[in-house]
Amino acid sequence: MKIPTVGDRYSPAEIGQYYAAGCWRTDTLGQLLARQADERGDKTFVTDGVLSLTYRELHEHSLRLAAGLRARGVIPGDRVAVQLPNWSEFAVIAAAIARLGAVMVPIMPIYRRDEVGYVLDDAGVSVAVTASVFKDFDYLGMYRALQAERPALRSVVVVRDDEAQTSDQVVTLAATTADVDPAAAAAEIGVPVGPDDPFVIVYTSGTTARPKGCVHTFNTYVSGAHALAVAFGYRESDVQFGPSPVTHTTGLVTSILLPMVSGAATHLMADWEPRRGLAEIARYRCSVSVTATTFIQMLLDAYDPDRDDASSLRVWVSAGAPIPRAVVERAQALLPNAKILSLYGRSENLATTTCTVDDDPERALTSDGAALPYASVKVVDELGAEVPAGSEGDIAYRGPTHMLGYLGRPDETDELFTPDGYSRSGDLGVMDAAGYVRVTGRTKDIVIRGGMNISVREVEDLLAAHPGVRNAAVVGMPDERLGERVCCYLVAADPASPPTLDGIRAYLQDKGIARQKTPERLEVVAELPTTATGKIQKHLLRQDIAGKIGERTGVA
Repeated sequence: MKIPTVGDRYSPAEIGQYYAAGCWRTDTLGQLLARQADERGDKTFVTDGVLSLTYRELHEHSLRLAAGLRARGVIPGDRVAVQLPNWSEFAVIAAAIARLGAVMVPIMPIYRRDEVGYVLDDAGVSVAVTASVFKDFDYLGMYRALQAERPALRSVVVVRDDEAQTSDQVVTLAATTADVDPAAAAAEIGVPVGPDDPFVIVYTSGTTARPKGCVHTFNTYVSGAHALAVAFGYRESDVQFGPSPVTHTTGLVTSILLPMVSGAATHLMADWEPRRGLAEIARYRCSVSVTATTFIQMLLDAYDPDRDDASSLRVWVSAGAPIPRAVVERAQALLPNAKILSLYGRSENLATTTCTVDDDPERALTSDGAALPYASVKVVDELGAEVPAGSEGDIAYRGPTHMLGYLGRPDETDELFTPDGYSRSGDLGVMDAAGYVRVTGRTKDIVIRGGMNISVREVEDLLAAHPGVRNAAVVGMPDERLGERVCCYLVAADPASPPTLDGIRAYLQDKGIARQKTPERLEVVAELPTTATGKIQKHLLRQDIAGKIGERTGVA
């Protein structure tokens, strides 16, 4: 499979422009980490409540692991999947993979057999790194089963379980880490790739039937971190609070790269629970966080001023879904030291727009920010032409953080772009005269549950095979805390004995999809509303469920 290159996406003029501006640089991740280890080696970089690593320890551990992975046959260009909770070891593993010139393929912990197997196949993964068991789920067992069906998956590396049953194909992280001098390992490995070679393949959350792999270089990723450091007024003294999965765009950029480029620190939280989150913010004096809107909503609900000390927080950025005005106003009242900002982004180009610490606080109430330096954002019509200020259209991006392309999907990559080279998001928005954008909706058929994009087609395709289902349509239903939850309208094969909600959820989970993607409400109907050509009128279903939710809550 041909992997896209920087020359496939960026012209020589654009490449020269981004280097001249300093948003693209000559450092690889390994070189950045080596420099930080030299300048502030004894400073703690990452904690998670179990494992703490200084910059020097992170650098040396990553070199030893890189040497061990190299001994197991990992070479430049190999794809290495990483499915881990927010553990400190993730930083070591990411740095080791990058040092070898291999390409990391992060997979969120909530994904199960079906989703994981698809990513392994689509990316051509040869090595996977995972937990043994986490939150009562047997990841190692899942990977043993996946490996049995995939000879190309040569090795599975298990983290935080030195007692795991191993074999030639399954090894522990400790056993993989070579007992060598870090400097000797660095000299032997060298610098096999540059900052414009593929660095990561991060999969979209699934806005179509199957997620697509976004191929990024280190420069397209780290330039986003540098730009956000300016937008957030980032300081060396900052401590990032990271409950967002580091195995996806938001967590990887803001909980790993952002503090690293700034010489700051990061605290990862593997199992989000708002009261414990507040305790960890106080303990580690966390100052900045970037999360989906649902995280701050839950944190505010749990906050007790007589118990909790959140005085260290100075910036909280809400991403993944528009932040309601009421949430911003409540956060400003309960967390007076913190500036509440809004950010809109996508895996294809990281942050599209964001509010900054220098913006009027009102901007977070009325917009999702403006484009970052050296990037440009337009709102365009179906033909790619810019629409007038105040008009709704497709939000489109051009700039230094855009991916090289979708892995193995050159035609779908090309379809993103307008005639003048802007990448269409499929999300609807309105831009004001000052360039600030408010996301208003989306053209894609998805449900956004707590910042997670859920492909309704993926769920519908699985339901189509259910013997008790004649027809089904999945839509988002309003939810105060998560923004949306999944609702399924279903026509039963046997109206006298329709499937139950519990039965539908169990069926889908047995098919290997994440619990969060399964319906949380079931509406059994005689027929689905359709157009004359047979297309299901989902807008009517959304109106119907929104009305029922409103009647239940007293909100019309």
